[in-house]
Amino acid sequence: MSTATASAAIAATTAELEARIRQAPQKFRVMTGDRPTGPLHLGHYFGTLHNRVRLQGLGVDVFVIIADYQVLTDRDVADRLGEHMEGMLLDYLAVGIDPARSTVFNHSAVPALNQLMLPFLSLVSVAELNRNPTVKDEIAHSRQSAVSGLMFTYPVHQAADILFCKGNLVPVGQDQLPHLEVTRTVARRFNERYGAVFPEPEALLSDAPLLLGTDGTKMSKSRGNSIALGADADETARLIKGARTDAERYITYDPENRPGVSSLVLMAALCLGREPHAVAEEIGGGGAAVLKRTVTEAVNSRMAPIRARRAEYAQDMGYVRSVLRAGNERANEFASATLDEVRGVMGT
Repeated sequence: MSTATASAAIAATTAELEARIRQAPQKFRVMTGDRPTGPLHLGHYFGTLHNRVRLQGLGVDVFVIIADYQVLTDRDVADRLGEHMEGMLLDYLAVGIDPARSTVFNHSAVPALNQLMLPFLSLVSVAELNRNPTVKDEIAHSRQSAVSGLMFTYPVHQAADILFCKGNLVPVGQDQLPHLEVTRTVARRFNERYGAVFPEPEALLSDAPLLLGTDGTKMSKSRGNSIALGADADETARLIKGARTDAERYITYDPENRPGVSSLVLMAALCLGREPHAVAEEIGGGGAAVLKRTVTEAVNSRMAPIRARRAEYAQDMGYVRSVLRAGNERANEFASATLDEVRGVMGT
């Protein structure tokens, strides 16, 4: 199958799924989340966060996990974990995650969820885990000289995250599809072996283009090349000023041949709600200086209300922590019920 044909097929499948969501949002439960390894950034906002708010608004039951246990998959210790978790909570609330309509919880607070891992691990082979391309990429970018066994079991850990609440819809990027396929495999094999318990979750593919970091590589918390949602206007300006461009003065949108310049153009376009080619054409011969000024103004304008809400929530951390406590309570109810059901069908 050609790339164009594959892309058309994915687009058609996504459109059909979106239509079903709009028609009957109550039939879907989304499971998604992030590892608290550092501040959430613009890549998270345009790639996932605004989509969670959209689905929440449609009436989909949204579960958002702060995956604190999974911090250890590619590092020896969980540095500043409490700080990162609270920062993540502030970001979620600031972008519009509503605790009345979405459940935010942290991994370590739901022990029954983790107890699902053992039976799930029995359903996949070492060879299947070893050839997961996403795991291979994460190992390549790991901070560790030798990765732990947690890295190889990471996809099964994610399967437990998704299936404990019987999530049937997972918003993912193309690079995360192998992980979701492990979850579908686990669900299917469990149902075949013990009886129908779990849905096989569907992938809701994001159409958000990839935002590169200021160094021209993938924007990432761990690579120090991102613009955090909590960054102020001055820090944003400094980071964008130092972003990598190229020697050609005339600005064009050409992601394949001019990735650094094009990512900056795309960042401005997303913030302005415009088409990237039009933004590039408008800047034209203004060069990198005008491009960076345009991006800075666009980002700071788009993020201003989010930063204001974040600052307000930061003044009442008691409320912020209560959101997590309530989410943990609901997640524990789901996890305990699912674990009881699993034990029942397995006869354990």
